[in-house]
Amino acid sequence: MPVKELTTAAPEPREHHHAIQVVITLPVRPRRRESRKGEQADAVSDAGSRSRIPRTPRLMALAIKFQEMIERGEVVDYADLARLGYVTRARITQIMNMLNLAPDIQEEILFADFLAIGNVPERRIRSISQLVCWTYQRRAWTQLQRGISVT
Repeated sequence: MPVKELTTAAPEPREHHHAIQVVITLPVRPRRRESRKGEQADAVSDAGSRSRIPRTPRLMALAIKFQEMIERGEVVDYADLARLGYVTRARITQIMNMLNLAPDIQEEILFADFLAIGNVPERRIRSISQLVCWTYQRRAWTQLQRGISVT
Protein backbone atom coordinates (compact mmCIF):
# COMPACT_ATOMS: atom_id res chain seq x y z
CA MET A 1 0.00 0.00 0.00
CA PRO A 2 1.48 3.39 -0.90
CA VAL A 3 2.47 5.61 1.99
CA LYS A 4 2.52 9.38 2.14
CA GLU A 5 4.54 11.26 4.71
CA LEU A 6 3.50 14.61 6.03
CA THR A 7 6.19 16.57 7.80
CA THR A 8 5.54 19.70 9.79
CA ALA A 9 8.21 21.71 11.58
CA ALA A 10 7.70 24.47 14.08
CA PRO A 11 9.28 27.86 13.38
CA GLU A 12 12.80 28.56 14.62
CA PRO A 13 13.04 28.11 18.41
CA ARG A 14 13.00 31.11 20.62
CA GLU A 15 15.23 31.50 23.66
CA HIS A 16 14.33 28.52 25.87
CA HIS A 17 12.17 26.58 23.43
CA HIS A 18 13.19 23.63 21.28
CA ALA A 19 12.05 23.00 17.73
CA ILE A 20 9.61 20.15 17.32
CA GLN A 21 9.35 18.12 14.16
CA VAL A 22 6.29 15.93 13.66
CA VAL A 23 6.24 13.16 11.07
CA ILE A 24 2.93 11.48 10.30
CA THR A 25 2.76 8.42 8.06
CA LEU A 26 -0.63 7.69 6.51
CA PRO A 27 -1.57 4.73 4.32
CA VAL A 28 -3.16 5.87 1.06
CA ARG A 29 -5.50 3.68 -0.93
CA PRO A 30 -5.92 4.47 -4.61
CA ARG A 31 -9.45 5.51 -5.49
CA ARG A 32 -11.53 3.06 -7.43
CA ARG A 33 -12.91 4.40 -10.67
CA GLU A 34 -16.61 5.06 -10.27
CA SER A 35 -18.80 3.14 -12.63
CA ARG A 36 -21.29 4.71 -14.99
CA LYS A 37 -24.59 3.13 -15.89
CA GLY A 38 -24.01 -0.15 -17.66
CA GLU A 39 -20.32 -0.32 -16.75
CA GLN A 40 -18.57 -2.07 -13.94
CA ALA A 41 -16.04 -0.43 -11.67
CA ASP A 42 -12.37 -1.32 -12.17
CA ALA A 43 -12.22 -3.45 -9.04
CA VAL A 44 -15.06 -5.64 -10.26
CA SER A 45 -14.31 -5.74 -13.98
CA ASP A 46 -11.32 -8.08 -13.79
CA ALA A 47 -12.35 -11.65 -14.55
CA GLY A 48 -9.90 -12.99 -11.97
CA SER A 49 -10.98 -10.69 -9.16
CA ARG A 50 -12.85 -12.14 -6.22
CA SER A 51 -16.58 -11.66 -6.27
CA ARG A 52 -17.92 -8.78 -4.22
CA ILE A 53 -20.88 -9.06 -1.93
CA PRO A 54 -23.58 -6.69 -3.22
CA ARG A 55 -24.37 -3.52 -1.33
CA THR A 56 -27.74 -4.56 0.12
CA PRO A 57 -26.53 -7.67 2.01
CA ARG A 58 -23.50 -5.72 3.25
CA LEU A 59 -25.75 -2.96 4.62
CA MET A 60 -28.03 -5.51 6.28
CA ALA A 61 -25.05 -7.14 7.99
CA LEU A 62 -23.75 -3.72 8.98
CA ALA A 63 -27.08 -2.81 10.61
CA ILE A 64 -26.99 -6.03 12.65
CA LYS A 65 -23.37 -5.37 13.67
CA PHE A 66 -24.19 -1.78 14.67
CA GLN A 67 -27.14 -2.95 16.78
CA GLU A 68 -24.89 -5.43 18.59
CA MET A 69 -22.34 -2.66 19.25
CA ILE A 70 -25.07 -0.50 20.81
CA GLU A 71 -26.38 -3.38 22.93
CA ARG A 72 -22.87 -4.16 24.23
CA GLY A 73 -22.29 -0.49 25.07
CA GLU A 74 -19.39 -0.08 22.64
CA VAL A 75 -21.18 2.98 21.26
CA VAL A 76 -23.86 5.05 22.93
CA ASP A 77 -26.12 5.89 20.02
CA TYR A 78 -26.44 6.46 16.29
CA ALA A 79 -24.55 9.73 16.56
CA ASP A 80 -21.51 7.81 17.85
CA LEU A 81 -21.79 5.38 14.95
CA ALA A 82 -22.00 8.28 12.51
CA ARG A 83 -18.87 9.88 13.94
CA LEU A 84 -16.98 6.58 13.82
CA GLY A 85 -18.07 5.86 10.25
CA TYR A 86 -17.62 9.40 8.95
CA VAL A 87 -21.21 9.49 7.69
CA THR A 88 -24.24 11.53 8.64
CA ARG A 89 -26.65 10.52 11.37
CA ALA A 90 -29.35 10.36 8.70
CA ARG A 91 -27.36 7.72 6.79
CA ILE A 92 -26.91 5.65 9.96
CA THR A 93 -30.66 5.87 10.51
CA GLN A 94 -31.30 4.67 6.95
CA ILE A 95 -29.02 1.68 7.52
CA MET A 96 -30.48 0.88 10.94
CA ASN A 97 -34.05 1.05 9.60
CA MET A 98 -33.29 -2.16 7.71
CA LEU A 99 -33.70 -3.85 11.11
CA ASN A 100 -37.41 -2.95 10.89
CA LEU A 101 -37.81 -5.53 8.12
CA ALA A 102 -39.49 -8.82 8.90
CA PRO A 103 -36.92 -11.40 10.09
CA ASP A 104 -37.48 -13.66 7.08
CA ILE A 105 -36.85 -10.73 4.70
CA GLN A 106 -33.65 -9.88 6.58
CA GLU A 107 -32.54 -13.50 6.31
CA GLU A 108 -33.32 -13.58 2.60
CA ILE A 109 -31.32 -10.40 2.04
CA LEU A 110 -28.36 -11.86 3.94
CA PHE A 111 -28.35 -15.39 2.54
CA ALA A 112 -30.23 -15.41 -0.77
CA ASP A 113 -28.65 -15.60 -4.19
CA PHE A 114 -26.42 -12.54 -4.45
CA LEU A 115 -27.23 -12.02 -8.11
CA ALA A 116 -30.93 -11.58 -7.39
CA ILE A 117 -30.59 -9.52 -4.20
CA GLY A 118 -27.78 -7.40 -5.61
CA ASN A 119 -30.20 -5.98 -8.17
CA VAL A 120 -32.67 -4.78 -5.53
CA PRO A 121 -32.26 -1.02 -5.10
CA GLU A 122 -31.59 0.00 -1.51
CA ARG A 123 -34.17 2.78 -1.82
CA ARG A 124 -36.90 0.21 -2.55
CA ILE A 125 -35.89 -1.84 0.48
CA ARG A 126 -36.00 1.31 2.63
CA SER A 127 -39.55 1.95 1.46
CA ILE A 128 -40.52 -1.60 2.45
CA SER A 129 -38.93 -1.17 5.89
CA GLN A 130 -41.22 1.82 6.50
CA LEU A 131 -44.26 -0.47 6.39
CA VAL A 132 -45.20 -1.28 9.98
CA CYS A 133 -47.02 -4.55 9.36
CA TRP A 134 -44.75 -7.48 8.45
CA THR A 135 -47.53 -8.96 6.31
CA TYR A 136 -47.51 -5.82 4.15
CA GLN A 137 -43.71 -5.93 4.06
CA ARG A 138 -43.76 -9.53 2.83
CA ARG A 139 -46.29 -8.67 0.15
CA ALA A 140 -44.22 -5.70 -1.04
CA TRP A 141 -41.03 -7.81 -0.93
CA THR A 142 -42.63 -10.52 -3.08
CA GLN A 143 -43.82 -7.93 -5.61
CA LEU A 144 -40.37 -6.36 -5.67
CA GLN A 145 -38.70 -9.71 -6.31
CA ARG A 146 -41.12 -10.53 -9.11
CA GLY A 147 -40.36 -7.18 -10.72
CA ILE A 148 -36.61 -7.79 -10.43
CA SER A 149 -36.68 -11.33 -11.81
CA VAL A 150 -38.85 -10.33 -14.79
CA THR A 151 -36.47 -7.58 -15.97
